Amino acid sequence: MSSTRKNILANYLGQGWSALMAVAFLPLYIRYLGVEAYGLIGLFAVVQALMLVIDMGIAPALNREMARFSAGLSDVRYIRDLLRSLEIICFGFAALMTVVAWAFSDYLARGWLNSVHLSPLSVAHALILMTLVAGLRLCESLYRGCLYGLEHQVWFNAASTILTTLRYLGALGVLVFFSPTLQAFFVWQAILSVLTLLLFSWRVYISLPEIVWRSRFSTKALAEIGSFAGGMIGIACVTMLFLQIDKIILSRFFSLKDLGYYSLAATAANIIFIIAIPVTQAIYPRLVRISSGVDEIERNALYRKTMQLTAVLLGSASMLLCFFSSGVIYMWSGSAELVSATAPLLSILVLGSFLNGLAYLPGQLQIASGSPQRLLLISTFVLIIFVILVIYLTPIFGLKGAAWAWLVGNTVYLGLIHATAPYPSGKRLKSIWFSADVMLPTIASVVVMLVGIQLQPSGFSDRLRWASFLVVTGLFALAISTMTTSLLRQQVVGLLRAKSIK
Repeated sequence: MSSTRKNILANYLGQGWSALMAVAFLPLYIRYLGVEAYGLIGLFAVVQALMLVIDMGIAPALNREMARFSAGLSDVRYIRDLLRSLEIICFGFAALMTVVAWAFSDYLARGWLNSVHLSPLSVAHALILMTLVAGLRLCESLYRGCLYGLEHQVWFNAASTILTTLRYLGALGVLVFFSPTLQAFFVWQAILSVLTLLLFSWRVYISLPEIVWRSRFSTKALAEIGSFAGGMIGIACVTMLFLQIDKIILSRFFSLKDLGYYSLAATAANIIFIIAIPVTQAIYPRLVRISSGVDEIERNALYRKTMQLTAVLLGSASMLLCFFSSGVIYMWSGSAELVSATAPLLSILVLGSFLNGLAYLPGQLQIASGSPQRLLLISTFVLIIFVILVIYLTPIFGLKGAAWAWLVGNTVYLGLIHATAPYPSGKRLKSIWFSADVMLPTIASVVVMLVGIQLQPSGFSDRLRWASFLVVTGLFALAISTMTTSLLRQQVVGLLRAKSIK
């Protein structure tokens, strides 16, 4: 198996396991903490996203520099000084944000958040702890960027799987056997983040050659990555706001319970991003080669195969969540209340996430070709539209208004990204590729779902039956949509023939 395939497989297994843990344990957390507390945990995603803005500029640049170092294009002194400089920035930023959270926690708990069952003191303490945990995870992602650049993706995902299991199982154990409070939940998250930092940093440093001098903060090393990192930070800021600003706005006008329902639906919808990200993470170095003028046939085949794989995986999963959102929520939680409150939101939100996922690969082409400014301009324009739509539609349609704004915003985003992406072979093949590589497998998945509606279980009384139906329907949609693609179909048929000969 090639290293690229191993990395893709490792990324899917690692990130898939993390998503599975999140999905499996959320109903249990809600049971012990309550929906109102989960609404506050939903804001944790916002705080974490704020922390990761700085990382989204630093980690990709460090990933690239570590890869260049592995190829012999930079020396060990430069790479160690760069790592130390970025460590100082990340840890310093995390500490600063924790102090800011401590200073404003009481005001936010009493004057901004609408809690009914949670005391303002508990909310304030939870805000401080969640900011600390988000800061520690920012530093975790710094070492993740190093490990990806050093081609240790298999090791990273194996370690992450173990640590993620400890994170979720341990948090549940703390809630069940020690204290069912938000403070206890976030204290455990902090302990696991410290353990993760120690393990990841150890792996990075033993992978680098020994030196006889002390690593130091180097403005020269930072200047080497300044332009690229600055552009990526700008994109990350806009992306973070695009993903989280609806929750910030809703937190001002709706109760934490309503925010909890919306956050639950948004979490379920955004799980499909895990489908697109592992592929592009593994294929990104080759995407850079696409913009450097390799053989045109190879360029076309690489892009089309990646786009077809993304569309097949995203389409089958997204259509399943859209058409059978009630069954998915019921199978997951067993709660009729969650079904009625979140399923209508999930059906809309997942379509927006699907369109966003389709734009991921063309967006990476923008970056690989040296045009991040264009992507930043498009993202900023779409963010403005999204905010206006949320503010306008939410008073009219309630929580569904924000969901519709997410769908419309991502429709505009995909259209602009598709129109401006530097596709191999130029503009001539854009419409052909989009219809053949994206629309055709998506339509196939929709057809399977329409047939599945006639066969779905009646009512919500048997979670096992719903689980079986969803698995079979999803796999069938995956198979049918794969057969509608050209390159993936050839590869699958070739593998089957090879196995039959053996």
